Amino acid sequence: MQATESRTPTGISESSFHAFLETRQEPPWLRDHRRQAWRIFSEGHWPNRSEEEWARTDIRLFKPDAYGLPRTRAAADSAVPQALLAAGVTLAGQSTAVDSVAQSNDLSPEWAARGVLFGSLDQWVQSHGDLLRPYLTDHAVPAARDRFAAWNAACWSGGHLLYVPRGVCLHEPLLALSAMSDGGVDFGHLLVILEEGAEATLLSETASVGSSDNGLHCGVTTICLQPGAHLRFVSLQNWGSRTWHFAHQRATLQRDASLQWTLGALGARLAKVNQQVLLQGKGAECQVNGVMFTEDRQHLSYHTLQHHQAPQCRSDFLYKSALQDKSHTVWRGMIKVDREAQQTDGYQRNDNLLLSHDARADSIPGLEIEADDVRCTHGSTTGRVNEELIFYARCRGFTRREAVRLIVTGFFQQVLDRITIESVREALGHAIARRVREYD
Repeated sequence: MQATESRTPTGISESSFHAFLETRQEPPWLRDHRRQAWRIFSEGHWPNRSEEEWARTDIRLFKPDAYGLPRTRAAADSAVPQALLAAGVTLAGQSTAVDSVAQSNDLSPEWAARGVLFGSLDQWVQSHGDLLRPYLTDHAVPAARDRFAAWNAACWSGGHLLYVPRGVCLHEPLLALSAMSDGGVDFGHLLVILEEGAEATLLSETASVGSSDNGLHCGVTTICLQPGAHLRFVSLQNWGSRTWHFAHQRATLQRDASLQWTLGALGARLAKVNQQVLLQGKGAECQVNGVMFTEDRQHLSYHTLQHHQAPQCRSDFLYKSALQDKSHTVWRGMIKVDREAQQTDGYQRNDNLLLSHDARADSIPGLEIEADDVRCTHGSTTGRVNEELIFYARCRGFTRREAVRLIVTGFFQQVLDRITIESVREALGHAIARRVREYD
């Protein structure tokens, strides 16, 4: 049974946007910001393969008018998939949204009493608009970045907020889950703010109710770490196999802040993600670990940027992908070092394991360095499973499929070992292993 309020008018139009806006109970400054973003969206164009960034990603089959804007309320019988990352984890709180509508929020009273804000961004912006305003405007992904960024800035809904006050250190992880039903949409905005000296661990998962579900995700992640803050962030994309996934992810790190970001990408029909880490304060550090596994005709494209804007900062990006069937991955990484960012230490690497003769991996590392006292390196490898390894495993009683699973698990182990929560490490490893078929 559906709720009395239904989805806004189908498709993308001025009337559907205004109908969506009328359902929002938000500060005037946010409504104005949405209108400005909608104007940018309306005047923009969908990217195409003539643009360098999209040269290897074809979205001509994407039909945006087939999807409406977010619902005003969730369906009364909304199903919520089990979060893979939460298995066996003692959580300090959980925030859940379905089809871009907040459904439930929970936070331990211990942390609420210490000033931590966690839950629905829709709700917190109503009560803490002055606090959140600069992070949703000045520090957000610019709406002019591309049409997808403008679309989210105008229509975000069902997002999550984590705000940790100065000096507060959460010793238990939190979970932000965004789910989507078949044919649904998700325009979530995940906003993470850690004040000076704060520390937290956040698990974020996006998942479809059914493994073959259709849908549209147009999302944004904004992470703001103030001086000396430390964030461990694990994000898993597990959409259905017919879901379109477009996302902008942006982290800014101030003096001596540190970020460990582990990203898993398993689902979606097509994914195009821009991930940026801006090291803006002296001594900031980030470690980003990416795991991608593709099958059938999946296409996953990740563009990463390590932007060193201050001296004595360190960045370490490691992306690994395994591909089977006729799937395709694109990884394009850039280390950018500004003139003022002396004594930079930047590293990026992308390794690809082809499990099929028809799979394809494009790897494009890059450097743009203006400083003269730096150490920046990059690397990339692409190869197939060694038949000798399969033979060696089969001689010890493994089937061919088990042998390939063993090799794939070993290939990802370097990234998995960087995850500090054992149950999360095991859940991600098992999720990948279940998808492995016989190597052809």
